[in-house]
Amino acid sequence: MESWPWPSGGAWLLVAARALLQLLRADLRLGRPLLAALALLAALDWLCQRLLPPLAALAVLAATGWIVLSRLARSPRLPVATRAVLITGCDSGFGKATAKKLDAMGFTVLATVLKLDSPGALELQACCSPRLKLLQMDLTKPADISRTLEFTKTHTASTGLWGLVNNAGQNILVADAELSPVATFRNSMEVNFFGALELTKGLLPLLRRSRGRIVTVSSPAGDMPFPCLATYGTSKAALALLMDTFSCELLPWGIKVSIIQPACFKTESVQNVDQWEERKRQLLANLPRELLQAYGEDYVEHLSGQFLHSLSQALPDLSPVVDAITDALLAVQPHHRYYPGHGLGIMYFIHYYLPEGLRRRFLQSFFISPSVPRALQPGQPSLTSAQDVAHGPDPNPSPSPTAQ
Repeated sequence: MESWPWPSGGAWLLVAARALLQLLRADLRLGRPLLAALALLAALDWLCQRLLPPLAALAVLAATGWIVLSRLARSPRLPVATRAVLITGCDSGFGKATAKKLDAMGFTVLATVLKLDSPGALELQACCSPRLKLLQMDLTKPADISRTLEFTKTHTASTGLWGLVNNAGQNILVADAELSPVATFRNSMEVNFFGALELTKGLLPLLRRSRGRIVTVSSPAGDMPFPCLATYGTSKAALALLMDTFSCELLPWGIKVSIIQPACFKTESVQNVDQWEERKRQLLANLPRELLQAYGEDYVEHLSGQFLHSLSQALPDLSPVVDAITDALLAVQPHHRYYPGHGLGIMYFIHYYLPEGLRRRFLQSFFISPSVPRALQPGQPSLTSAQDVAHGPDPNPSPSPTAQ
């Protein structure tokens, strides 16, 4: 089909004018997102010129460019002024980095840590302004949460509490759901869900008064069945659904709720290889005999090796997550969900639009591809034999040629 350069030129002129205006207003930044968007528009332009009539090509390209630039535009920001924010889990990682940035911006930061003498807590004390206050809090202890609530009410009496950043969380086990003790599921729920629920509910009177913000760091593992992240993923799924519910219920009060779904970043806990090795050893030492025989020690070792390899690919720069949290706190119209990090767009597209088999294979190739359990390997005892182990020895065993 003959190409039609003039509709394409008109659409590009409109897109360029919009982009230039946004750049002059500082609503748009030059960077990889903008360059990627322009590359996609160029590909769409090529496709439209070959498949559509001139006016239809003009309409599609112009509308797509307008929508893309609207999505890339930064929402107008509210002034920091004397806003106060409570951030949980500031010993390391996203919490510590966010506390530093918000303090530098002029926020009054209340930062909770597990230990006041932890390296992260001491670092915050040394490098931040006197406005930043450290609070010791363990989300599994109601007394700690109650003390934090009272401290927050007292120290925000004059300014009000503008925001809560639910960042604290933990992932303590990487294993199949069947291999994961029920106690591990409960522990993950206590920290990642119930602790955040209790703290958020306790602070809602202050947040309703300020018509403030709730920002919660969740995980794509709460949206997709990542292999061997059942304990962590189920708790994050519950947390995300809770925040979606709060988002609807608190809308009349003027409270805006955002969820951060980051890719894998190199936080301190991610890089602690010795910690993951120790947890693997504890898992193997405490596995019931039947499960150890059915899956095999090699299976668990393989999972651990693949997990550690995936962590080695984690992103070193935490600023995309910190920027997303900051935008959720200060944007006039914050997004309900943020996806900081590379590759998440493709991952979610595959998860929502491709067949289940392809989704499963993608997650296995991207994260962990489990090996074949021992009981399913050729030459091994059948599943029936493996199940018989769980029921105990045969009361009338046949003589064994090797019995002593």
